[in-house]
Amino acid sequence: MAIVAIIFLLGGFFFTFVAALGVIRLPDFYSRLHASGKCETLGMVLSFLGLAIYEGFTLTALKLFFIVIFIFIANPTGTHILSRAAYRSGIKPWTRKGE
Repeated sequence: MAIVAIIFLLGGFFFTFVAALGVIRLPDFYSRLHASGKCETLGMVLSFLGLAIYEGFTLTALKLFFIVIFIFIANPTGTHILSRAAYRSGIKPWTRKGE
């Protein structure tokens, strides 16, 4: 069971790292928000599931599972609200020069 937990934790680390890299490298607010919203959600979910698997069937694992459900619902909702507010405030999406 520990090997499965380690695989989940490594997957969570990978996706969280990709989210951080996307925030640094991508050109505009919407692209950065997309990278952080998608990858960070999956990274945190995988990390918490890995911790719950490592813990076994206990009350702590149940609490971690509820955190996973909350993250799975709250992060995409927050990302959507931020992108909608940015669009309404006039932040234009990035386009290539000449398009």
